[in-house]
Amino acid sequence: MAAKKPNVSKDELLEYYREMLLIRRFEEKAGQLYGMGQIGGFCHLYIGQEAVVVGLEATAKDGDQRITSYRDHGHMLACGMDPKGVMAELTGREGGYSKGKGGSMHMFSKEKDFYGGHGIVAAQVPLGTGLAFANKYKGNDNVTFTYFGDGAANQGQIYESYNMASLWKLPVVYVIENNKYAMGTSQQRASSSPKLYTRGEAFSIPGEEVDGMDVLAVKAAGEKAVAHCRAGKGPYILEMSTYRYRGHSMSDPAKYRTREEVQKMREEHDPIEQVRKILLTGDHASEDDLKDIDKDIKKVVAEAADFAVESPEPDVSELWTDIYAKEIPQEAV
Repeated sequence: MAAKKPNVSKDELLEYYREMLLIRRFEEKAGQLYGMGQIGGFCHLYIGQEAVVVGLEATAKDGDQRITSYRDHGHMLACGMDPKGVMAELTGREGGYSKGKGGSMHMFSKEKDFYGGHGIVAAQVPLGTGLAFANKYKGNDNVTFTYFGDGAANQGQIYESYNMASLWKLPVVYVIENNKYAMGTSQQRASSSPKLYTRGEAFSIPGEEVDGMDVLAVKAAGEKAVAHCRAGKGPYILEMSTYRYRGHSMSDPAKYRTREEVQKMREEHDPIEQVRKILLTGDHASEDDLKDIDKDIKKVVAEAADFAVESPEPDVSELWTDIYAKEIPQEAV
């Protein structure tokens, strides 16, 4: 049974609007920088899925952790990581969160309890389960949000993680960001079960499908899942039905779906536009108010881009920092 949408204040609505718009504008700028050759390697944009992470972050408290896949910029911004540091990392500069060495898919923030950014499909799921095990071991009431996509949902390590999390009643919320396409393969062609959250039933893990384009529906489901975990009842699965507007990565022309399909989603289910309508029809904000918010956010994003491209590249010596390997004495070579 889906959770009832929460009553939220004007200030909360405006905050959700700002956070989603920040992610949207940041990702648009990242796409521009990629096209200009300022960002190398892979770059997976989060445009269209903003309500998922903003709604869930609204249910988190200090100490809660989050870990996700390579489509991770939105998660970083939603948990409070500095846009300048994120953009600098995307451009491979020393001012980035991983000193320019991680790039789009591999940046971390211990201060914000953000544990990546992982390039291997589904690799973050057992790691997120391990973070939850640590919380259980320490006896705190922290929850780990472990995000993965519909493509990753078919990987075997997810079910090993489900089994351990259920057996040990670990405080982990498994968040399936079902954007309908794993790279270029429709979920309908790749999954034998239409509802991915039901796969937890074999491990006695409760779950539900959520409208991932509606930030209030996400928040309501998130509050229910988090309360379940904090009460010591074990894991919970949230399947967020969402949609990405861009290709899988910047190199994907997305010819496996029609323009009409994407346009229909933009016009009828856009997460930012839904909150915009609530703000306007409820007289919580005027058109001018929302234009001012957009103007402020564009300034923040522009400053982040300027900081990134003006930051120096990391020194060659950085290759030897933050690694496990010790320098081998020359005489031992």
